[in-house]
Amino acid sequence: MPTSSSERPSTAPHEARRIAESFGSDAARYDRARPPYPEALMRRIAETAPGPDVLDVGCGTGIAARQLQVAGCRVLGVEPDARMADFARDRGTAVEAATFEDWAPAGRTFDAVVAATAWHWVDPVAGSAKAARILRPGGLFAAFWHVFRLPPDLADSFVGAYRRAVPDSPIDPRAATSTADAYETIFAKVADGLGTAGGFGAPQKWPFAWERAYTRAEWLDQLSTTGALTALRPDQRAEVLRAVGAAIDADGGSFVMPYTTVAVTAIRTAS
Repeated sequence: MPTSSSERPSTAPHEARRIAESFGSDAARYDRARPPYPEALMRRIAETAPGPDVLDVGCGTGIAARQLQVAGCRVLGVEPDARMADFARDRGTAVEAATFEDWAPAGRTFDAVVAATAWHWVDPVAGSAKAARILRPGGLFAAFWHVFRLPPDLADSFVGAYRRAVPDSPIDPRAATSTADAYETIFAKVADGLGTAGGFGAPQKWPFAWERAYTRAEWLDQLSTTGALTALRPDQRAEVLRAVGAAIDADGGSFVMPYTTVAVTAIRTAS
């Protein structure tokens, strides 16, 4: 979520390493609670790439990597958090531990470079230039995120509880309740990075709309994996979860979240 993208107002997402590498504190919960990506998106990536070799940047616990493997791809992950990388390896994904900027391709090239809810942690220009170098002509770049909007009562409860628990936090808690505006900024930065780096055709957006029902326990499980909470003290995190849980209980104990998974894509040119 983009709410975790700044440790102070002037910090760009890819510079916020403390938060970027905090998700492995509970890798099993992350893998269990984070929603998978639409199968239609996975199929389109596999069908658009000129071959099966995919590099998954910031692969985390391997959620998208496993889905791409089901779609027929051969996936190598790059992941800076050793705990997340170990979890992904244990579940069948080959992973090399490094930030993408520091990772050594050692002469290897790929048919697709993807990033699932991860490219905002990568320098947009340096990352795009590296992706261009390792993509074969006609190869696909695809960075994608889940865009959502919480029901108003749940959004208000989260914002109020977060501000009470962490009054001096530089993170804007409103960004965790509706990601549409935040991701529009991220999408523009991705497109600008691709254009500045060169070597790609015009970026496109691939949107996939869907929805998911959450129980109280399921949403609190997922909320606990977000960057807004992973860096908090246990007492601060518990205060936020109590307030959000009470709001869900007051709304009948469950709710339906509308999602749109948006991929920003571009094709590697032949030159």
